[in-house]
Amino acid sequence: MKKYISTFLFSMLALVSLNAQKKSNPQLLKLYRNYLSIKSSLASDDHKKTSTAAEEFLKTASTINSKVINEKNLLSIKTDAKSISQAKTIDAQRKSFYKLSDVMIDLAKENKVSDKTIFVQYCPMAKGSWLSNEKQIVNPYYGKSMLDCGSVKSEIK
Repeated sequence: MKKYISTFLFSMLALVSLNAQKKSNPQLLKLYRNYLSIKSSLASDDHKKTSTAAEEFLKTASTINSKVINEKNLLSIKTDAKSISQAKTIDAQRKSFYKLSDVMIDLAKENKVSDKTIFVQYCPMAKGSWLSNEKQIVNPYYGKSMLDCGSVKSEIK
């Protein structure tokens, strides 16, 4: 009986260890980098650059299948990226960035999308969160007018 219990415990520890070591997917790594480009462009108040970054994000998202990201989230990020790329104003782009960020935060929590620590940041004025690869706040919702508004809410390792 002791042998079975110790075998069971060893198996459970091995499973926990495997789950803790999420493997990175090259497509998700690229998607996250594209997301950061959108965020940076919004923070610099650059409408045209944001559109271009969103188009690149959409291209990457189009290479990902529902085995990597569930169909609902995949459709959502594609829709949001398309809205950002086609928006006529930076304010409209920022509006779509809210939803895109929410889905990307969930993806980052469930999958390894970066080899570095990811910071989940939040702006109380905008009531919105976003991902960053650095602790320093660079607010995509207000850009230069309130660039450092916000705080780090959590870290994803």
